[in-house]
Amino acid sequence: MFSRIFRNPKRSLESLSEQEILALAISSEEDDGRIYLAYADALRESSPHTAGMFEEMAKEESEHRRLLIDMHIRRFGARIPLVRREFVRDFPERKPDWLIASMPVQTARAQARAMEEAAHRFYLQAAARTTDAQTRKLLGDLAIAEKAHEDKARHMGEGETNKAAIAEEDEVERRQFILTYVQPGLAGLMDGSVSTLAPIFAAAFATQDTWQTFLVGLSASIGAGISMGFTEAAHDDGKISGRGSPVRRGLASGIMTAIGGLGHALPYLIPNFALATTIAVAVVFVELWAIAFIQNRFMETPFLRAAFQVVLGGGLVFACGVLIGNA
Repeated sequence: MFSRIFRNPKRSLESLSEQEILALAISSEEDDGRIYLAYADALRESSPHTAGMFEEMAKEESEHRRLLIDMHIRRFGARIPLVRREFVRDFPERKPDWLIASMPVQTARAQARAMEEAAHRFYLQAAARTTDAQTRKLLGDLAIAEKAHEDKARHMGEGETNKAAIAEEDEVERRQFILTYVQPGLAGLMDGSVSTLAPIFAAAFATQDTWQTFLVGLSASIGAGISMGFTEAAHDDGKISGRGSPVRRGLASGIMTAIGGLGHALPYLIPNFALATTIAVAVVFVELWAIAFIQNRFMETPFLRAAFQVVLGGGLVFACGVLIGNA
């Protein structure tokens, strides 16, 4: 009874017959071909050069599948048993199509290299376990072909034409990442870090009560996060501007807005007012310099200019909060 409960339902490659090995190879080639076509469809608009290379690889996988089916018909007949990669222990799994659709181009290239490397190892092991000479030759030839695919995927960016096309695609992807995540997130972080300074420090110096100050900061941060998130998602659907999914932009903006405000609200969980205020001021300093760094790193704004703008704006809002709190 215990053996049935704890037995691994997956089989090892060594336990497969030659017919099952061929069936596994056929289904694997079908899956890989579909995956490459899914890559091509997902990348066609943003990375047409890489999409074209994936389409070529899909055609080659289809030819491999045809050769394997012909061999299976010759040796075992037309009925191919259902043996899929998920039935075999230690066989690499593949990502489903709905994850491929949002996969960055560089990740897709790396995934293709891993797929071809795994296929190469599989065909080497399968050929070693086959006794039929023609089948062994076919599996060996396919191992060489998959190795060539692996090299092709590894060296996609080599050659002057390929380098220029890949560099352009990488720049398009980087620009899309900035438009979809960095810009909304940076706007949210700036809004959350700067706009909540006045209410939080006004409440702090007016009440001298750390708990009441924390509640003010918590409500201001969460409220600003919700507001910024909905505003970013609702004002632009991304179809004309090309800024990407409004949901992703809204989440990036809303989450970073809340984080920016909570950063200097959380220290007021400390009962000691002086210590909490000192830590909050230090957190504000870190937040403002982090904003300047992000502007310099992704938006290519000169660091000193970014730091001056952020620190000046933050300083003015902070001063307003202190003055109002002491009024």
